[in-house]
Amino acid sequence: MRTVVSAGAVLAFAVVGTLAGTAPASAATGEVVVFTTEFEGLRHYPDPQGCHRLPPSAHVLVNLTDGLVTLHADPFCAGPGTVVEPDHGWHAPPSGLFSFSVS
Repeated sequence: MRTVVSAGAVLAFAVVGTLAGTAPASAATGEVVVFTTEFEGLRHYPDPQGCHRLPPSAHVLVNLTDGLVTLHADPFCAGPGTVVEPDHGWHAPPSGLFSFSVS
């Protein structure tokens, strides 16, 4: 009897987990602003979605969205990164190898 109840619980958990995982995610609103140099204009990324490669001269990333921005140490947002909270900023080493994504 316990085996049947346990199997039923596992199946129910798997179904609920699958359905919850397919719920549409709401995109972050606002913008990410990147300061490069004193000689270049600010880079604005309004309502960013997906992966964005930072310019080679990027210096500071500012999260003005209502979501979390992750600064990745690769150009493809493939690896883990540093999370930047809303209304905060982070130094981005100038190299052209960094990227960011928003969740």
